[in-house]
Amino acid sequence: MDGWIVSLLNGLSYGLLLFLLSAGLTLIFSLMGVLNFAHASFYMLGAYLGHSLTQALGFGWALLVAPLLVGLLGAAFERWVLRRVHAHGHVAELLVTFGLSYVVLELVRLLWGLGPIHNPVPDALAGPLFTVGGLPFSRYRAFMAGASLLVLGALAWALVRTRLGLIVRAALTHPHTVQTLGHDVPRVFMGVFGAGAALAALAGVIGGVAFVTEPGMAATVGSVLFVVVVVGGLGSLAGAFWASLFIGTLQTLAVGIDLPLGQLLGRQGVAEHPLWRLTVSQLAPVLPYALLVLVLIVRPNGWLGRSEDRA
Repeated sequence: MDGWIVSLLNGLSYGLLLFLLSAGLTLIFSLMGVLNFAHASFYMLGAYLGHSLTQALGFGWALLVAPLLVGLLGAAFERWVLRRVHAHGHVAELLVTFGLSYVVLELVRLLWGLGPIHNPVPDALAGPLFTVGGLPFSRYRAFMAGASLLVLGALAWALVRTRLGLIVRAALTHPHTVQTLGHDVPRVFMGVFGAGAALAALAGVIGGVAFVTEPGMAATVGSVLFVVVVVGGLGSLAGAFWASLFIGTLQTLAVGIDLPLGQLLGRQGVAEHPLWRLTVSQLAPVLPYALLVLVLIVRPNGWLGRSEDRA
C-alpha cells in the first residue's frame, strides 16, 4: 500500500509536468488553429539550455532565462516564418513546424553531442521530502509538481483576470472584432506562440533534471504530448489537464506492476502463450496509445472537446 501511495504521487507530479508542456500547445491550437509539431523540440531545447545555464548561472536563473530565450525564439519563428505560410493553409503550417523540429534536433546534436548529458538534481532539491513506509518521495518531484501548479495557476489568473487575458480570449472566437477595436491580433498570435514555447522550455528545464536529457527526448515526450491533447480534446485546457493527470498516473502506476497479463486477467495457460507472459510494466509504454485509440472510437472529439470548436 505504501508503494502505491508513492507511485501515485510520482504519477501526479509527472502528470502536472505533462500539463505544463501541453498547456502551451493547447493555447496555440485554440488561438491559431496550428498543431505545432515542433512543440516537443522547444521542450528539448529548454532542457539543454537549462543544463548549460545551470552550470554557468545556477538552476534558479536557468528556470528564468531558458524559457525567456526559447519564448523569444518561438515568437520570432511565428513572426518571420509561420505567419508567412499561414495563407497557404494547415498543411503548410504542419510541414514548416515539422521542419523546425528537425532543425532544432540537428542543432542540439551539433552543440551538445549525440549522447545523453549529465543533468544532476540541484543540491537544495536533492534527497527525499518524506518517506511512506520506508519508501521516499523525492524533494525534486515535489518541486516539479509545485512549480507546475504555480505556473499554471498564474497562467489561469492571467487569462481570466487581466486585460491582456481578456483580449486573448476574445481573439479565440472573434479575431476580426478584436482587430476592429484597435488591437493588433497578429501581435497577440505572436505573443501566444512565444508564451507556449516558453512554457514548453520551462517544462524542459524541470523535466530534463527529473528524466534523461538526450537528443531523442523530443520524440519520446512528443508522442505522449499529442496523446494528451487529443484525448483531452483539441483546444481544451481543462481536457488537457485531466488527460495529463490520468495518463501520467496510469503510466507511473503501470510501471510498478510486475504481474503477468495472463494472471491479471485470470487466463489459464500463461506459460504456453507469450502474450500472457507479458507483464503490465512491459506494457506501460503502450497504454497511452491504447487509451488514444479507445477514446477516438468512443468520443472522437476527446473527453472535453466539442465538434463545433474546430471545423
